[in-house]
Amino acid sequence: MQPQTEGMIMIKALFFDIDGTLISFDTHKVPQSTIEGIKKAKENGVKVFISTGRPQPIICNLDQILPYIDGYVTTNGAYCFIGDTVVNCEEINKAEVLHIVEHSRRLGVACVVVGKKHIAVVNENEQFDGIFRKMLKITTLDVLTPLEEVLEEGVIQLTPFFTEEQEKEILAPLSGCTCGRWHPDFVDVTAKGIDKGLGLEMMAKHLGLKIEETMAFGDGGNDIPIIERAGVGVAMGNAGDNVKAAANYTTTHIDDNGVWNALKAYHVI
Repeated sequence: MQPQTEGMIMIKALFFDIDGTLISFDTHKVPQSTIEGIKKAKENGVKVFISTGRPQPIICNLDQILPYIDGYVTTNGAYCFIGDTVVNCEEINKAEVLHIVEHSRRLGVACVVVGKKHIAVVNENEQFDGIFRKMLKITTLDVLTPLEEVLEEGVIQLTPFFTEEQEKEILAPLSGCTCGRWHPDFVDVTAKGIDKGLGLEMMAKHLGLKIEETMAFGDGGNDIPIIERAGVGVAMGNAGDNVKAAANYTTTHIDDNGVWNALKAYHVI
């Protein structure tokens, strides 16, 4: 698929998902070509942002590109910041938080509860450990906060390990929530209308950028809103068909210079 570059506005800001986009599921590292591409983009005056479903405390695998990052869209847009400046922070209605927590307890499934500052895990179990600690290599979950304290500070995201059928049954009646799924075993829940696409909008407004000047990369279902909203939406070659259908451009696999190739195709580098 060749990009349509004729008459294209210059890209001034890049937004990158983490897992499967920046971080390879095979190597658990940022590919060298991605590092080089991001470095060249920065040298060309382009800003670099992270756009992830991860909350800030568990973003623990970006040391290779940390010097190049200008800001973060975290928890699928619920908490966005540049340095010490909070660009957006949206809580979920407490009654709906408790509804999800209680159903997680009833089903005996894990649920990650993300507060404004801390994280709690309900029903921490082997499934949770297998994905978060082993597959995603999250090394910052050793110190968790009691649920009551997290509920008190305000919850910005929940990640219950609901199946798609359970999601439809339990979450459909909730009027104040938005759901995004990038893994078959769990779903991310944020306040109504909150997703990565809104996070991009908030960042662009804060920076005085036009949406047309933004470019977003992703591979999972929760990336679809930002891929659709960005001036240029890029699906990784390893993305699902639904993500590719939403994108302006499908690049190669993450481990086959996917980010580099897309940046070259759109003359960012």
